[in-house]
Formats: sequence, structure tokens, C-alpha cells
Amino acid sequence: MIDIAESLSGPRALGTFLRTHRERVTPEMVGLPGSPRRRTSGLRREELAQISGISATWYTWIEQGRDVSISAATLDRLAKSLRMEPAAREYLFSLASVKDPEALPSSAAPDAGLKDYVNQLTCPGYLLDSCWNVLAWNPQAGVLFSGWLGVDENPNLLDFMFLHPLARQLVTNWPERAKRVVAEFRAETSHYPHSEAVRQAVLRLRERSAEFSQWWTQQEVLAREGGERRFNHPLSGEIRYRQQTFFPAGYAECKLVMLLPEE
Repeated sequence: MIDIAESLSGPRALGTFLRTHRERVTPEMVGLPGSPRRRTSGLRREELAQISGISATWYTWIEQGRDVSISAATLDRLAKSLRMEPAAREYLFSLASVKDPEALPSSAAPDAGLKDYVNQLTCPGYLLDSCWNVLAWNPQAGVLFSGWLGVDENPNLLDFMFLHPLARQLVTNWPERAKRVVAEFRAETSHYPHSEAVRQAVLRLRERSAEFSQWWTQQEVLAREGGERRFNHPLSGEIRYRQQTFFPAGYAECKLVMLLPEE
């Protein structure tokens, strides 16, 4: 019986991924002579190891799913030897839990088209980056968060929750929501393990907020989920929304948060 969890991650998944791509690459594609007597159309392990400049035995261990350490330089050579497209290369480095030195930085600032899309929403909506800086928001979000959005020069959702006095008045059951926010943010930091900006954001909040620091040290991790969001608005009274979060294509570090009014 196949172990689904094992098949999606870990050394065995990495080995299977490399083997499958190796079998798709013909000798002619990498400048090696072909032969009508070859039993397989793809590269042999020894051939891939040779053109990648690594030991054939060591490469065999990788493909067999043994728990061996693999450097970014080795993965780079394998990806190039196997003629991997950008998506396949990204997946390869992800399986190995290694940062790709050639990874292009994602655009932190949304373009005019994405901002216009946010403005066309009929419910409160805003864009966050990896540090939960608010990159764009629509007028409905500005009304909901009046006194913060449009006032703070560089609005940040974590700063709002823990450092802005309005948050404790506006967000219903602030302690429960704020604690969950910390656990959700910690979970998201796993996607940016080498981000200095994220690290500095955590350090800054731990210095300035005792609650954030306390909950951060508890190591709680929760997936960012939708669900009911309640606010005590100074003009509109109690408001209930259903939160949905989406990830715009082409913006790896951005997420669009929409607050849909409940009937």
C-alpha cells in the first residue's frame, strides 16, 4: 500500500522525481551519442552523474531515497542537466528543502492591474506580503479599518493587531484572535525560512509586544483559515464577515484577503 504522505515529501519523493525526469531525457538532448541497442530511451544513472559532475554511487543513493545531504550547487547541476523548466526546478529544490540560489525574487509590490482588481471588490479586501505589510486595500476595507488604513504610512497587519490601540476595540474577542494570528504567521514563515525581512519583523514585534512575544515562544502553528470574523465598529456596531484568502498568480509572497458580509 502506497504511503501518500511519504510519496509527496522526503528523500524518497526526491529520488522518484529525479528518476522520472532522468528517464525523460535522451542522450541526444544532452550531447551524448545514442545507440539502437539501448534498452531505455532515457539517461542512465551513470550518464547523468557524469554530465552533472558528481559520483555515480552518490547519485544512485539520492535516487534510491537515502537520507543524504545535497548542496544547492549539486541540485543546480542536476536541474540543468535534466533540462528542467522553472516550475520543475522550483519543485526539486523544495523537495530537497534547499534554497535555490538562482530563484528570482518575487515582486513585493502589486502592479496597477492587481490594485485595480482589489478596488473593484464590493466587500472589504486587502493585499498582504510575507511580512503582512498591507500593500493595497479598497475603500470598503478603509471604512472598516478607519483610523488605521489610510492613516499609517506603512500599514502592517501584525503591527495593527499588537501595537495599535484601535485593534483591541475593533476586533471582537481580541485575545483569542490575536493568539491565533501569531500561530498563523508562524506557520507561514516556513515558506520564507531565509527571509531577513520576516526575521526582523518577528524580532521587532517581540521587543514591542509582550503578548506577541509570549505567544510566539509557545511554538503554536495553525493554518490560515477562513471563517467568521467579527468586529465592533464604532459607527456600524457589530459586523460579521466570512473571511476568504486567495493567492494571486505571479505574486508568490502576496495574498488577497476578502471579508464577505454574512447574511
